[in-house]
Amino acid sequence: MTDRRLLPANTRVAATELVGKHEAPRFVDGEWHRIAPSVVDLLTAPDGKRERQLLHGQRVRVFDIHESHAFLQSGRDGYVGYCRADALTVDAAPTHHVAAPATHLYSAPDLKSPETCWLSHGSQLTIAGQTGDWSETDSGGFVFTRHLVAQGAAPVDPVETARLYLGTPYLWGGNSRDGIDCSGLVQAALLSAGIACPGDSDLQQETVGSFLPVGTPAQRGDLFFWKGHVAMAADAETLIHANAHHMAVALEPLHEALTRIAAREFGELLAHKRLD
Repeated sequence: MTDRRLLPANTRVAATELVGKHEAPRFVDGEWHRIAPSVVDLLTAPDGKRERQLLHGQRVRVFDIHESHAFLQSGRDGYVGYCRADALTVDAAPTHHVAAPATHLYSAPDLKSPETCWLSHGSQLTIAGQTGDWSETDSGGFVFTRHLVAQGAAPVDPVETARLYLGTPYLWGGNSRDGIDCSGLVQAALLSAGIACPGDSDLQQETVGSFLPVGTPAQRGDLFFWKGHVAMAADAETLIHANAHHMAVALEPLHEALTRIAAREFGELLAHKRLD
């Protein structure tokens, strides 16, 4: 494994499974933590650019904390990078995740109580109890129960999940209802369907689904890949994708999108894949 995005090693430390495979000053098992804020950027370096994002409650394996930043690996997809150390909280196994497009964490089981933070679709929570229509988290906050789904619940149609994000602003490297990019949208949709999915479009092209000849009629849920972009078929004639043309998650006629993208953005279509 040499892809930096998936290699749990830097100049200070490496994961123990890399002993004999990678040189490092020290090897560690790492410790599991959770993400405390609504969303936090996963960076290429402590002072680097955003590559992906981590959502509230997601589990991360922390290998090193140095000068206010943690070097870690996402439990969701194995993506490696850095985030603020103050974004970490104690680990606990999540019991539920947010299935609504977004919701709020409240200070009391009352819709008029002050909210403590917002939660994106996909945020993970450990529920300790219930009060009426409200679920109490292990941190003491309350979430409207009907916005949650238990971990391990039946898979959801990926297109229906993608539609939850319609109108979400485009954000390079984004993974939340506040802002998302093309591969973030596809990942959220596939994870909700119980399909393992990496975070970037090139990795998705390599690992998700089965290749079809370019020009094959589209079916709902098919994936289309360009160099630097991915989109999903909402039906045989329509794509849903987070894109810079609309600067949002949008539905677009398939033929129009293929023509526009080839002429003005990413060039010709590289791959058409169908989910297994």
